[in-house]
Order: sequence, then structure tokens, then C-alpha cells
Amino acid sequence: MKFSFFKKKSSNFLLTVAFYNLENLFDSKDDLNTLDDDFTPNGFRKWTPKRYQKKLSRLAKTISEIGRESTGVPPVLVGVAEVENGKVVQDLITTDPLNGYNYDYVHYNSPDERGIDNALLYNTDNFEVIRSEAIPLIIHQINGQRDTTRDILYVHGVLNGEEVHIFVNHWPSRRTGEVETNNKRIAAAETINEYMVKLEQNMKSPNYIVMGDFNDDPSSASIQTLMSRNSLYNPMEKLKSPHRGSTNYKKSWNLFDQIMVSHNFFNYEKGTHSFAEANIFDEDYLTEFKGKYKGNPHRTYVGRRYMGGYSDHFPVYVQFKYNI
Repeated sequence: MKFSFFKKKSSNFLLTVAFYNLENLFDSKDDLNTLDDDFTPNGFRKWTPKRYQKKLSRLAKTISEIGRESTGVPPVLVGVAEVENGKVVQDLITTDPLNGYNYDYVHYNSPDERGIDNALLYNTDNFEVIRSEAIPLIIHQINGQRDTTRDILYVHGVLNGEEVHIFVNHWPSRRTGEVETNNKRIAAAETINEYMVKLEQNMKSPNYIVMGDFNDDPSSASIQTLMSRNSLYNPMEKLKSPHRGSTNYKKSWNLFDQIMVSHNFFNYEKGTHSFAEANIFDEDYLTEFKGKYKGNPHRTYVGRRYMGGYSDHFPVYVQFKYNI
């Protein structure tokens, strides 16, 4: 496979890896197998094809600009959450300006009752998929029934000649309370840790990129469980502050969206990638510009009120330097 990114478009050998919770990227068609009725023209949110196309355009523009100031090009890899199906991901990568790049994607339908899934967008000039699968997150409610939630998307691939193992996550929410749901997110962390143990039985020091909306901050028990194997570094820890985050709830910032990388991204051998920096992509145009939500992510809906924004989350990203 020929990787052309650095030869043609980048002078500083930097590349961006991003994650973005897209806030309910549903098409406007009714899927009889999922609870998507709210996102139909006659549903609670009056979700029309016109509103869908506007959201696609805004998301495509945003994704194309993540990290672009220092790389000159859009991200090489983008994990996304809250996509209804593979068709909406296909619609996204064929929307201007993303349609000007060679993006493809990996997606699996998950058992989530609302029908929202994870996916990975990748530029085929830089990344080749070797194998992928949806890792089930098996957790149960008090009554013993399975709590159907998003699978963890695993993708094993080659990034500019270097093998990487990517996990895209959207962990169970805090909707019924942080403490009450804490065990679910710890179970998600343990699921990834167990999967890594299996990988390491056949591979020496795999390169990991773990990204997602974890519905927990870097200091939370679930994230600390994930980090306890000592194979990951979380650059997002330094970004969390009372004045900045990736999502805002009741005037309080959270950094639920994070990207962790394995420690072997701190070597500088030829043909490898080295961690350069991490950041939140919270440009002004992604924020509410007035009112009580000023500075918060400019979202698509607040309740049933259509706001016409982007998402209720800011994207986050890391950048790597390719060593030549």
C-alpha cells in the first residue's frame, strides 16, 4: 500500500487523530427496529431531510478543520459516536468538504435500543484496515436483564506502515445518576483491558489508541481502571479545568471525550509515530454566542427546540509526528 499523505500535502509530518460525538446523527427515515421515531419528520423533533442535510454539512466542515491549522489537512482517523447506521456515515464522508478526500469507514450496528452506534472514519491514503469487530459490552440490570448499550468498536490497521489497534467507545451514560451507573463504565474499562490481554498473548507491545465519549472524566474510577494496566497515557488529564471541557452540564464542564495512547508512541524510531500534542477543538463557531448557554457547544436541539447547531460535544484530538 502506498501512503501519499506526507509526500504531497504535509511539510511538517504531523497528522491528526480525532474523536467526535455527533449528537444524534439520524437520517429522517423511520427504522422499525429502533427507537428513532423522534428523528422523523412527524416525530417529536420534526427531523426533516433539510435539517439532516444541514447537520451533515456542519459536521463535515468541522471534521475537516480539526487540527488543520498545524497539519494543513483534515484528520487521518476520526472516531465518531451517535450515528444511526452505516448510511449516515456514508452520507457524512460524501458531504463537502470531506468528499474531497479519500475517506472510508468501519461501522457495525449495535444493540443499543435507540440504534446509535460508533464508527471510525479513515483516510485510505494513510490507513489500511487489517481486521475489525464489534466487542459486546455485557452488563446487566438489577432484574438480571441485559442492559443493551453500544458495542466497543475495535479496528486493527496499518497507519503509514505502522500497525495500530484502535478502540472507539461510547460508554453508558449517567442518565440515572453517576454513582448508580458507575459500575457499567467500570465494566467497559475491564472489557477493554481483557481484550488487550488477549492481544498481547500474540503481539509484543501493541500500539494502542483508545478514544471515545466515556461519560466520565479523566479522574473517574472507570478511566483509572482503564489506565491501571500501565500501557496507556492519557494526555487529556492536563486539559481538564473548571473553565474548559468537551461538554457542559448545568454550567459545569466535563471532559468526557478523551483519547489515550500507549507509551510506545513516545519513541522516535524511523517509520514510527510519536505523540506530539492533545487538544479540545472548541473553536468559537462551535459555541453558543449569546444567552445563558454562551460558550457551550452549539447543539442541534435543546429538548424539542431546534437550535440548528453542530453537537452538544466538542471534538477532541491528538497529533502524532511521523518519524522519517
